[in-house]
Order: sequence, then C-alpha cells, then structure tokens
Amino acid sequence: MIRTCAVTKDFEVVYDLPLQKVKGHDISWYWVDFYEPTDEEAKLLADFFHFHPLAIEDCLEYVQRPKLDFYEQYLFVILHAINEKTLEAEEVDLFVGHNFIVSFHKQPSKGINQVWERLKTDEDFKIGPLHTMYCILDKLVGEYFPFVYHIEDVLNELEERPDIGRIFDVRRDLSKLRRTIVPMRDLLYRIIHSDRLERMKERQIYFHDIYDHLLKLVEMIEENREITSDIRDSYLSLNSNRMNTIMMTLTVITTIFMPLTFIVGVYGMNFDNMPELHWKYGYFTVLVVMGLIAVTMFLWFKKNGWIRFHKEDH
Repeated sequence: MIRTCAVTKDFEVVYDLPLQKVKGHDISWYWVDFYEPTDEEAKLLADFFHFHPLAIEDCLEYVQRPKLDFYEQYLFVILHAINEKTLEAEEVDLFVGHNFIVSFHKQPSKGINQVWERLKTDEDFKIGPLHTMYCILDKLVGEYFPFVYHIEDVLNELEERPDIGRIFDVRRDLSKLRRTIVPMRDLLYRIIHSDRLERMKERQIYFHDIYDHLLKLVEMIEENREITSDIRDSYLSLNSNRMNTIMMTLTVITTIFMPLTFIVGVYGMNFDNMPELHWKYGYFTVLVVMGLIAVTMFLWFKKNGWIRFHKEDH
C-alpha cells in the first residue's frame, strides 16, 4: 500500500494525491509512505524516485542495523521500532530530501500512523521533512519506554518472589531491547553531530532531546540487567544454602545410624558362640544402648550446630 501526503505552498495539507502529482509546482514538500508494500510497489523506489540501489537493497533485505547514509540529494536513515509481542526490532526506512520524505516499512507502525494523522492539525509538522523525521524518531523512541517500564514492574515482583525461569525470560527481553536501543542511541549521536544535515542547527535541540531519552533507556536497561543478576545470584545462593542444609541433615542421620547398623550387623551374624544371644534381657539391653547412642549423637551434633531447624516462608 502507498499513501501520499503533501503540504502546499499555502501550508495546506492534501492527502491521497496521485503519486505523479506530488512533485507539482504548487507543492512545498511531500511525504510518501510505503506501508506493507507489494513487490510491484517497492519497485517504485527505483523507477519513480530513483533512489540509490544500495539504499533500496537495505530496504528490501532483512533487518539492518540503524544507520545514516548521505547521498547527493537526500539522506537515508534506518530506524528500529519494536514488535509488541516478540520485542524484536522492526525496520523503518526513511529517505529525507529538502522537499520530500519517503518512508518504507514492511510492518504496521504506530509511530508513523500517529505522525501521519497529526500532520492534519499540528502546524509544526508543516515545517518540512526534517521536522517530520524528528517526529517519527520521537514517536518510535517513545514506544520503547512502556516495554522497559513493564520489565521494571516484573522485576519488582521477582524481588519479592524469585522465579529463576522468569528471571532468565526478563534477561532475554532486556537483551532484545538492548540490541535495538543501543544502536539507535549511536545513530542519534551521529545525527546531532553531523555537519551535513541541512538546518540541523535549528532543530538540534529536538534531536538532543531524543538522544537524552535513549541515554536514559540504556541506563535503565543496564540497571535492570544488574538487578536480574543480583536476583539470580541471590536465588542460586539461597538454593545452594538450602541444598547444603539438606545434605548436612542427611549426613547427620546417616552418621547416627552407622553405629546402630554396626550393632545390628554384629548380632545378626547368628554365630553359636555369642553369649548375649541367649541372655534373657539381651534384646532390650541392645535396644536401650542403641537408643542412648542415637540420642547422644543427636544432642552432640545439635550442640555443635550441625543440625538446624528452619521454618519455611509462606
């Protein structure tokens, strides 16, 4: 699907112009949006707009890293949106010239749709392609925050009730966000420090604002990664401590039964020449001795702190 929008020299916004008319003499600048384009529509990037083959190749191939390329009459920018379900990066490509902007995206983009609609009423959007590029960038970056905030909420729950499976899920999600946000931060740094962008000095403060947002997002992601590491280490340490306690308890029980097993083994050999076997009170005496040995060893282990009783938290 291709949709068009143009701003006339009288600052009127006109939608759904035929593609051949967007370059009319009464048009100040125009925006063409390739929204989930077909193969035939994608060919217009070369046939109608005559963009560089390398830039077109970047649009059509798999998701590229965010970048900024300068061509003679325009600049080519690759941006990343985030898929709400998978948190994977989705590519949004922009061709920005002095009197046009062409956007290309294979997936639906909330950010672009919002900017597209606001162009009808917001006077600032009518300024030109560079400001529209800023607005698209701002919307895409703004969409990152809910995902990071959601992860922080999950981490607050995990701090109270650790779940090792969810901890690793959160770390995986943070890694996905980091792979998207960090390259976008680097892209914004290049944009605000570029001398080749026309009118950048006038709009630099706007792009700086987006860069600050990305810096904040990167800091939040790194902090959350550290928190997940602390929760994971605490969880593993607690489990290890519990396992050590269980092993110690089992070892103590085994140790207590060793002399009892020895006594039972001795008197279970059934030799004829064992006087105690025919003693009237031999059985009861052996039971009492075995009981005293068990109790004595138990008390001795407890005194030395080898046996501890823990109440489970509910």
